[in-house]
Parts: sequence; C-alpha cells; structure tokens
Amino acid sequence: MTECISFQGEPGANSHIAAHEAYPDLVALPCASFEDAFAAVSEGQARYAMIPVENSVAGRVADVHHLIPESGLFIIAERFVPIRHQLLGLKNATLDGLTHVRSHPQALGQCRKQLRDLGVVAVKTADTAGAAREIAELGDAKVGALASSLAAEIYGLQVLKADIADAAHNTTRFLVFSRDEQRASIETPCMTSFVFRVRNVPAALYKALGGFATNGMNMTKLESYIEGGAFSAAMFFCEVEGHPEQPGLRLALEELAFFSTSLKVVGVYPADPFRRM
Repeated sequence: MTECISFQGEPGANSHIAAHEAYPDLVALPCASFEDAFAAVSEGQARYAMIPVENSVAGRVADVHHLIPESGLFIIAERFVPIRHQLLGLKNATLDGLTHVRSHPQALGQCRKQLRDLGVVAVKTADTAGAAREIAELGDAKVGALASSLAAEIYGLQVLKADIADAAHNTTRFLVFSRDEQRASIETPCMTSFVFRVRNVPAALYKALGGFATNGMNMTKLESYIEGGAFSAAMFFCEVEGHPEQPGLRLALEELAFFSTSLKVVGVYPADPFRRM
C-alpha cells in the first residue's frame, strides 16, 4: 500500500506544496477539512498530516488548535514555508477586467491591500486551490483567484499578477502529525508542545506558568480555548523551546502539573532551522 500524507484543500493548495516538499516520497492526500486530514492519519489512511497553524501576516489559522488535542495525534515536525500568492485568471482574462477575486480567507487577508488597490471584491472560499478550480469551471473572465502557480498549472489558468502578498515575509508555519510519538533527541534544538487545563482557582494560570520564568524557559506560544462548551476553566495550547528532559523544562512542567487538572505533551520535535534565521 502506498503511504500518504494528508492535507486540507484541493490539489495545488499551499498545504499540498508543503507536504510534497517535506515528504516527496509520500503521496499527497487532499481532504475537505482539517478534521478529515487528522482523521486520515488516525484511521490509517495516511502516515502523516501536514497542517498549517499560523501565518506571519494573517495570524493563527482558525479552528486548528482545538483539534490538536482532540485528534489524539502527535506533532513530529514543524516546517516554515514562504507563501507566494499568484493572482490567477482565465486564459482570456486581463488584470483590469477583474471585478471579483476568490480565495481562502487567510489568502485574502494576506493580500488585502493589493486587492483593495485593484478595486476588486474579495470572495471567501474553502481553500486557495478550490478557488482556482471554481473559476476554471465558471468560465467568467471577470472572476480571478488567489492560489499557487501549481494550481494554475493544474486548472489551466494564467498568472495575471505574480507574488502579490502585502508583505515579502509572508510565511506559514506547518505542523506534521503522526499516530506514533517520535520524540526528538535531547541533543537536538527542539520544541515542546503541550496542552493543559488549570485549576479553577484565583491566579491559577499565573502560578502555573511561573516555573517557566524562574527556570529560564522561552515560551513561544500560549493559546486558550473553551472545551466542551464549559466556561468554568479554559484549556491552553502551549509551545516552549527545549526538551522535557532538560532540567529547566522538566522542573517547569512539574510546577505546571501541580497547578493543573490535566497536562499532556503532544510533541517534542526538531526546531525548524528557519527559527535561527
């Protein structure tokens, strides 16, 4: 059986490109939603899932962080991928003739200023490559799409304006998920991701996180979300630099556990070299 790597979106999506670049020997498996991409790994249809979690321009990708603990999967790698949005149109389309541009909300947000300068109406779709397919099927030269050059090739479109993101540093961070935990070596510069729920008492979060400061650990992310509709205590998704076997992080996690009702490490993985740039 051919091994696959799942991603959310249609062929030609940025997640497709990231998956192929990271794992060229695996077959890319497109999925309609992030839940489906996670489920493909959980159910054995794919070996890994390539999931975007945040972008340097548009911020975090909605709905992903609360799916991470629910999936039961482990983070085994991270990958920072420069995003190059192309403004696509039909073969007979012109840039001046466009009135509407379709794409995923993240892509529209990353190109917001340039789209406004063009005077076009932004239309949200499920994903970038899907927008390219839609305009190819629609056949209306007045409607364009923000997608990749790969999507242009797949759906027979032309690039009306290349690399139109508002910021040159436009980069998306992806996480790679697996059914099996694959912890990085303690000798490797790495990241540790975990989820926790603090006790419902005053200053619980302040006390829970104090150990990271006193032990000199660099926390790079702290996201809160409500689990199961209960507003009494939030769940948190957190990322820190370091390995749980290092004394400082080990002590910080022990202190966190004391002030929490639950704590689960969901990934210890090599830090992408992009972090050192």
